[in-house]
Amino acid sequence: MTAMLFKIDFKSGKPVYLQLVDQIRYAAASGGLRAGEPLPSIRPLAEELRVNRNTIAKAYTELESQGVIETIPGKGCFLKNGNTPFTKSVRHKLLLAEIDEAVVTAHHLQVDRETFLGMVNERLDYFERKAAEQEPQS
Repeated sequence: MTAMLFKIDFKSGKPVYLQLVDQIRYAAASGGLRAGEPLPSIRPLAEELRVNRNTIAKAYTELESQGVIETIPGKGCFLKNGNTPFTKSVRHKLLLAEIDEAVVTAHHLQVDRETFLGMVNERLDYFERKAAEQEPQS
């Protein structure tokens, strides 16, 4: 099972459940999450993200209504077949838009290039460690 990483921004003004919906849709559309793969269980994910279980359930309900996932009673939620992955160029375009936003924010906050790149590297290291910790041990 692929380790799913989520980043919740409680100050963004965007509802947490919609942040989860977007992240799962991106993972599905990019091929990072494959058809038939299980999504994290509601309770452990809620505990990990420090949100109410109903928030996770609401995100999963929204994804199910969009046809992205399906719930199999007693087994959990799984990515449905038929989600067309983004092409590599589309994935890069989406990522560039996010990077541009971060660069503009750094500029407004007067963060210099070296500091900004150092912060990016720190976050990459952090999420790589977090993903490694979530991988099942053989």
